[in-house]
Amino acid sequence: MAKQDYYELLGVNKTVSADELKKAYRKLAMKYHPDKNPNDKSAEQKFKEISEAYDVLKDEQKRAAYDRMGHAAFEGGMGSGAGAGGGFHPGFDFSDIFDEMFGGGFGGGSQRSTQSAQRGNDLRYNLTISLDQAYKGLQKKITIPTLQECDECHGSGAEKGSKPESCTTCHGRGKVRSQQGFFTVERTCPTCHGIGQMIKNPCQKCRGAGRVQKEKTLSINVPAGIENGSRIRLAGEGEAGVRGGPAGDLYVFLNVKPHPFFEREASNLFCKVPISMTTAALGGNVDVPTMDGQKARVKIPQGTQSGKQFRLKGKGMPILRSSVFGDLYIDVHVETPVNLSKKQKELLQQFAESEGNHHVSPESEGFFQKVKDFWTDMRD
Repeated sequence: MAKQDYYELLGVNKTVSADELKKAYRKLAMKYHPDKNPNDKSAEQKFKEISEAYDVLKDEQKRAAYDRMGHAAFEGGMGSGAGAGGGFHPGFDFSDIFDEMFGGGFGGGSQRSTQSAQRGNDLRYNLTISLDQAYKGLQKKITIPTLQECDECHGSGAEKGSKPESCTTCHGRGKVRSQQGFFTVERTCPTCHGIGQMIKNPCQKCRGAGRVQKEKTLSINVPAGIENGSRIRLAGEGEAGVRGGPAGDLYVFLNVKPHPFFEREASNLFCKVPISMTTAALGGNVDVPTMDGQKARVKIPQGTQSGKQFRLKGKGMPILRSSVFGDLYIDVHVETPVNLSKKQKELLQQFAESEGNHHVSPESEGFFQKVKDFWTDMRD
């Protein structure tokens, strides 16, 4: 069976640029890769074909020969790599596609240059604040231990008057390649451990690390209205990079302590307020606390029941980076009197005897009437 045109296999035309060719190949390779299509022989064959096509067309000389003579240019021992055997070229570089599929584990285009400069690690700091501080916002100074650039060698790791040299094992790449069957596998260089450089005369202060352990004091702006579990990112305040690489970031995680009066839900606050039985029955006023340190007067109407909720608009938490405030909800809880005197007990007894048919407790009366009806139905 005649072999399919390489350009058609990759879905491109003959004027395709190198970048467009690579994109087309990556897309198809990810689609037909054997790891994504286990036990699918047709996908495996397709992957071999598109790999063979790309291996030819990515090389300028091979592409020129193919454009002049087609497949005949590689017959008779001049194969591009797939050749008569139909397998993968032993030297074919799959690193580009592995970068896309596995996150760079086999080394990619961006990692083929020297690995000397590496980004520093990110750091985490847990900060506990009160709800009052979350309400008002605050400036907080924190001290963190971190790796900072050595001021003696300025991060190079080499003694003054010298400089790092390229690793002789990986030639500055930070990775070495080995052949495993059809695949070329890259791994971290065992000599320089991925740095790509070797230091013959290490700095005495940092011992060649280019970084030293120090404490750093920072000022953190905690905005008003911040919620429990929020994260503040301070760019470039993490560990110093290696060999002049960029510093990592510092992430401050906020923990807001419970408040003795208020419970928070987003920008709203809830406060459970006990009221006496007489206030609930006769009505009255109660003063409740607010987060701004003031107090608000709540009018309790006659016959208020436990669980009744009163809303104080704009008395909740500030909404982050806004002039708007949430609301404060007062949940009243009717408290049953305890430690009654003899006189109080007599008065309550008189009250109970005087209830008669006045229906002063409609909820309990309704409930027990339903209970009676239920028992009647059960007997019937």
